[in-house]
Amino acid sequence: MTAVPGLAALPVRDAVLAALQADAALMGLIRGVLDWVPEDQPYPYIHLGESVETPDNAHDRHGSQVVQTLHIWSQYRGYAEGLTIANRVIHVLDHTRLAIVGHTHRWTRLVSMQTITDPEPPGNVRHLPLTFRIGTEVTPT
Repeated sequence: MTAVPGLAALPVRDAVLAALQADAALMGLIRGVLDWVPEDQPYPYIHLGESVETPDNAHDRHGSQVVQTLHIWSQYRGYAEGLTIANRVIHVLDHTRLAIVGHTHRWTRLVSMQTITDPEPPGNVRHLPLTFRIGTEVTPT
């Protein structure tokens, strides 16, 4: 029996958040992994950013691809801190199985990483967006 399709974006976000928060080495580098960032959040931290979901169905199954963006924020002078955090995030997520409620995880792949300096004065914020593509199938019921 084919399962009813449902959005994968929320359970994928939850699975990514759980995987990042479960990694002691990553949590030792940052001050939190957050879906919503309070104004007084200390640096460095990871913001669970934008999700883009597209269907990835076949004739006998429902599936999705979710592109999930993570934002690393740092006030370190230079990119060493942000790149160290990015390296650990890649270690935790890339080619690693995620526990996605209601869906079967198929794959996770790093798509891109970029380094950006905040142009607003005083210019002391570093931003590193990382994007992952995650493939899922709806788990049969």
